[in-house]
Amino acid sequence: MLALAWPLILANLTMALIHATDVVLMGRLSAHALAASALAINLNMALTIFCIGLVLAASPLMAAELGRNRYAVRDLRRTFRQSVWVAISVTIPSWLLLWNAEPIMLALGQKPDLAASASLFLKGYMWSMMPFLIFQAMRHFFAALERPGWILAVSAVAVVMNAGLGWVLIFGAFGVPALGIIGSGIATSITWTVMVIGLGLVIATQRPFARYRLFGNWWRPDWGRYRAIWALGLPIAVTLGFEGTVFSFAIYLMGLIDEASVAAHAIALQLAALTFMVPMGLAQAATVRVGLAFGGGDRDGITRAGWTAFVLGVGFMALMALAMVLIPEMLIGIFIDAADPANARVIQLGVSFLLIGAVFQIFDGAQVVGAGMLRGLQDTRVPMVFAGIGYWAIGMGLGAWLAFSQNWQGAGIWTGLATGLAVVSILMVWRWNRREQLGLVAKVTGAVAPLHDKIMT
Repeated sequence: MLALAWPLILANLTMALIHATDVVLMGRLSAHALAASALAINLNMALTIFCIGLVLAASPLMAAELGRNRYAVRDLRRTFRQSVWVAISVTIPSWLLLWNAEPIMLALGQKPDLAASASLFLKGYMWSMMPFLIFQAMRHFFAALERPGWILAVSAVAVVMNAGLGWVLIFGAFGVPALGIIGSGIATSITWTVMVIGLGLVIATQRPFARYRLFGNWWRPDWGRYRAIWALGLPIAVTLGFEGTVFSFAIYLMGLIDEASVAAHAIALQLAALTFMVPMGLAQAATVRVGLAFGGGDRDGITRAGWTAFVLGVGFMALMALAMVLIPEMLIGIFIDAADPANARVIQLGVSFLLIGAVFQIFDGAQVVGAGMLRGLQDTRVPMVFAGIGYWAIGMGLGAWLAFSQNWQGAGIWTGLATGLAVVSILMVWRWNRREQLGLVAKVTGAVAPLHDKIMT
């Protein structure tokens, strides 16, 4: 599990650092720029996370194909190609929405100056969505082959590139004029495009991957497999959408309070997102390892793979929770100038949010790894229902009530988020424990038919 997970974890961290770099640079520009970019990124992320779920369906499909036939080439190639088709299909309508972000934000009650600045940022940032999703499709291919090292290498270079480009385009250097907030968005879009080109060159030229000819005749349709990815991926997308949009909507609720709450929420959430990369990497590895055992008909392998990832993920998040309790001011100081008196309220609010965030770290690790374990069994529909109930009916409902009816403000929103995560994590683990009784592995007596074959039948 660790052999597969550690490059995925580090790649997740480096990709999160690309976003963290944007947050740091915006914080150095101004608190207003930080708040505006946070609104923009969260709107973009609400759409992107849904799209990621669709592309993510390729991972358990490819793992099951390799579980049945370790030397499968044609099936992996076709699944990869159609996952790219899906990525392109969902990006274009998303771009139309993001181009008209300002009226959307105004309709959500945001202040006009913040909405205008956020929309300007998105004019540069939104173009990163398509290369980002294609990069995710490539990641699933490398993970299914249990060769994730190249993902880490390309991502690590990209962190440095994004930081340098961002600094030059935001503040101006080497003859380039200072573009301000839109410069950060342009830098991120360029970075993700270069990452796709880089990883694509690895796939096309390196011996372990070139034999799959992933980019040959990529325009040819395979409608059965395309529908299979949608059938498996849509519940995943809705599940991730429930989780992602609840955090995105939370920042808009913060915008109804004040600008300092938005900035503090952005910092605390960025710290939580960085720690989240570790259990997310373990969840990705769990999907592959459980999927391989599922495809090969290995019940014991399913059990070992799932619980190994779960213990590692929850254990790590428990340590991160301890750090948030012990050194919150130090962590917040990474993202904003603590010596500036103008930032005092942001830091105060950030500390209170992190103390609550420490509680939901453990639940966050449990729910993401639990979802990854179930995805390895190609079980996605019921977890989608769990997410809807936990994140929105309970988490956001409780958070909004505490924030505005009980006057807890931002702390109420974070309390609701923590409660929603706790509910979802308990439900995910309950379903995993009852996988035999629920028939999720009842037919694992040998090789199982792939989902796209079932749909075609």
